[in-house]
Amino acid sequence: MKQSLFARIREFADSRVALAAGILLLLACAAALLASVISPQNPYDLSQLDIGSGRLPPGSRSGDGILHILGTDDQGRDVLSAIFYGLRVSLVVGVVSTLVAAVFGGIVGLWAAYRGGRVDAVLMRIVDVQLSFPAVLIALMLVAFLGNGLDKVIIAIVLVQWAYYARTVRAAALVEREREYVEAARCLNYSAPRIMLGHILPNCLAPLSVIATVQMAGAIAIEATLSFLGVGLPITEPSLGLLIANGYQFMLSNKYWLSVYPGLCLIALIGAINIVGDRLREMSNPREEG
Repeated sequence: MKQSLFARIREFADSRVALAAGILLLLACAAALLASVISPQNPYDLSQLDIGSGRLPPGSRSGDGILHILGTDDQGRDVLSAIFYGLRVSLVVGVVSTLVAAVFGGIVGLWAAYRGGRVDAVLMRIVDVQLSFPAVLIALMLVAFLGNGLDKVIIAIVLVQWAYYARTVRAAALVEREREYVEAARCLNYSAPRIMLGHILPNCLAPLSVIATVQMAGAIAIEATLSFLGVGLPITEPSLGLLIANGYQFMLSNKYWLSVYPGLCLIALIGAINIVGDRLREMSNPREEG
């Protein structure tokens, strides 16, 4: 098992671009986890803020002697610290929504493939209808109904993305349900849940893990869009999208660092996740390489 894992890691690292993206993603996760330790200040602790040090350009020092490498915003918050804390929220949204959507969509896809017939037809028509609409549009409508907040945004993203997992798992399960081991399990009178979860699902995890990586980037992008539009997270739960929105109003006054640096971080994060996902897809289908 260990040799197999090391072999997969070495295969992944054969692509220098994917390796760089993986390292960048690991650094982003580390910065998010250690935000309270490595940040020059807690940007959301009012006792640590100095409005008199607001909108300082990158490389400036505030009155309390803190070096603000990426400058400060209009409230005196250190932009680098705000990015670290924003990374934490954005990654939480991406990871949690991806896990929940994958579980829910995976169960729907498994059930549709195993049952077939009318059940499969009805569930797949629902999936087709949902996938025919832009994801951001559906998320906007859901958040307008549910309200803003971290939990509401996660629920909205789950309801947007579950269909992708359902279709992917169904396609893989349709192949697996005709295998001899499934027929043998049926002959032994195993229950449907036992066959689906114990026999079919493990063989559908490879395509599920690949699409989960890509959809995680999509979840972060949707949350950033909602927050930028002012209908996502409140100011007390900052994300990269909200940081971009807060600094956008100062772009015309040449305070570029308020939006540009969070924006670059968001682009790098989404790009790294997509590159890692593409590499995993290539590894799962070697015919696509080259």
